[in-house]
Amino acid sequence: MQKSTLVALAIALTSRLSLADNSDTLPTLNYPTQGQQLYATAAAEKDLLTITAQPWFKVTGEAWQLEGPAFDRQGNLLFVEVLGGQVLKVDTQGQLQVAVAKNARGSAGLAIHKDGRLFVAGLGNYVDTGNLTVYDANGKKPEVIIDANKGFLVDDLVFDAHGGFYFTDLKGTSTEPTGGVYYVPADHKSIVPILPNMANANGIALSPDGKRLWVTEFGTGLLHRVELKDAQSIAPFGAVVVYRFHGPSPDSMRVDADGNVYVAQYSQGRVLVLNPNGLPIGQILLPGREAGHFLFSTSMALKPGTREVYLVANDGDRGQGSMIFRARGFAQALPLFSHQ
Repeated sequence: MQKSTLVALAIALTSRLSLADNSDTLPTLNYPTQGQQLYATAAAEKDLLTITAQPWFKVTGEAWQLEGPAFDRQGNLLFVEVLGGQVLKVDTQGQLQVAVAKNARGSAGLAIHKDGRLFVAGLGNYVDTGNLTVYDANGKKPEVIIDANKGFLVDDLVFDAHGGFYFTDLKGTSTEPTGGVYYVPADHKSIVPILPNMANANGIALSPDGKRLWVTEFGTGLLHRVELKDAQSIAPFGAVVVYRFHGPSPDSMRVDADGNVYVAQYSQGRVLVLNPNGLPIGQILLPGREAGHFLFSTSMALKPGTREVYLVANDGDRGQGSMIFRARGFAQALPLFSHQ
């Protein structure tokens, strides 16, 4: 046998022995004791001012998808249960009531008019039969404002000072952006496109002066800031993306009196707070998220006259049901019906 062949065989044998002998010392990635770190935050947000909310009210032991919390003039907290279509209410005595019974229209968002009427956004069949239905303050006398045959998936809405409202159309995907943002004037006779071609337009809010519209895009993880020329048009160069969220996925949002934007992070169990320039300045975590609980945080309400933030979430298949949590934000809530 040639010397070169022997050398090659020796090197091969040594390599095999080396691989076998060193396997126990191979650098290894291991999960922490809490599990797969679904609660982890991006490096850019890790060192933000951070607080953890407290449990306030347990809605049910089931994993209901809660959305759209809003306070009425009497101080009751109303919110929707998405799959069942019902509107629920925690009154000032801490009692849970049904404001609108279960129905086939579905429910995804809620806004309360200054006259007490409930504007309920519905997803219908979750494909193309979304709607917007208005009820009186007692949850009766339904009146359809946006009919199911219009082809929208009405997800969330916010009133403006002119008596109209903006709403998000949740349609589309990250590669087929067919949703958007629309405006309905006070007479409810038209639907005006504002931001078309969006991938699951979701949360929507107005700045304290009503001149800046904020929108989250669920499918692409974007935060849009829109400077309005008037109620139905955007100022020149006024529509920009000011933040790209990390991980899934920006859901509903609210604005405080200082113009800070509170965005629920669905699947992360937290709310990220950004200043009026769209830069993150703080976050509110939900308790138990480090063990994978209450990651499905969808929305929040800011209680008028206070700095209190009420966050709604559910525990998915982890067994702790659906809950409302409470914390304090940076600034007071906007006055009730400030944009109407």
